[in-house]
Amino acid sequence: MTNNTLKRVAKATLGAAALVAVASAAQAEEELNLYNWGDYINPQVLTRFTEETGIKVNLDTYGSNEEMLAKIQAGATGYDIVFPSVHMHDIMFQLGLLEKTGIGSDPAFKNIDPQFIRAKTDPDAEYCLPYAWGTVGIAYNKQKVAEMTGWEDFFALADKGEKIILLDDLRETIGIGHIMNGTSVNSTDEAEIKAAADYILERKKNVTAFTYDSIPLVQSGDVAAAHWYVGANIFVQQAPDVLAYVIPEEGATMYQEDICVLASAPNKDNAKKFLQFYLQPEISALNVQQQLNGTPNLPARELLPPEIANNESIYPPQDVMEKLQIFVDLGRDLQLYNSEWTRIKTAQ
Repeated sequence: MTNNTLKRVAKATLGAAALVAVASAAQAEEELNLYNWGDYINPQVLTRFTEETGIKVNLDTYGSNEEMLAKIQAGATGYDIVFPSVHMHDIMFQLGLLEKTGIGSDPAFKNIDPQFIRAKTDPDAEYCLPYAWGTVGIAYNKQKVAEMTGWEDFFALADKGEKIILLDDLRETIGIGHIMNGTSVNSTDEAEIKAAADYILERKKNVTAFTYDSIPLVQSGDVAAAHWYVGANIFVQQAPDVLAYVIPEEGATMYQEDICVLASAPNKDNAKKFLQFYLQPEISALNVQQQLNGTPNLPARELLPPEIANNESIYPPQDVMEKLQIFVDLGRDLQLYNSEWTRIKTAQ
């Protein structure tokens, strides 16, 4: 997971009012405070939760795993639930920031596809619930690009004078170099990481920008194509004659976020109710219909309309799935990527 327009910084409060500065214990028990990626949950899901439980939901948002972690570690209090990517789930567990929920023992947990229990520190889902997943590929303007199949086509556009954009994300962007070099996006081999960074550096002169906010530029035609998330399908759905999204044939990364309750959560019981609520197939399906990404909830997929369930850019066939790589926590070896990213960003 890394970030998606679905993952942009935006603040919204769902419910009648913002968190009250002073509230009674009884009132606090009827609240739930979510801290999620920007626009990364269907508001109808939260409305349904309030209707079914009487619990008011407040939503605050972040733009990256790192931003969320930094705020929690800096002492931010009041949040009950966060939505970390799998590798951040592992990091937060190791830091003692997560509450044990026992969600994996819930009878409805049978709805979850076991392949999405990915966190190494939580193999039995005793802490967090798999939430959503998707791919990171290419969004392009069909009026400027006749056909787009993968990364070679993407970088060839720039050679022809067209503008392209890469994500402002060190692992996602260096990851393209790994994919094209045939190495793992989780490599800790210094030479392989340098070679992956070199792949991007050799093409940097043709890259217009490193940013997350690229879809409006692609849609307007100011940019021909952008490195982006499967959530681009939301915009494709709105303008199918203009936009398209493709999973590169050479391979791509995928992301997955989990729903985790914080050890510091003031409303732990309400948070656990939300995890149980989200296990309902109809609720997961409701979220997918607005987010247009993948759900680990198997029965939920059967409730999706055909145009989503049969869309191979959202639910890729197995041979494509086998080419997808997901990031893991690299520990101190992440510094190798930080150094190469600095080299990429500062190169003239």
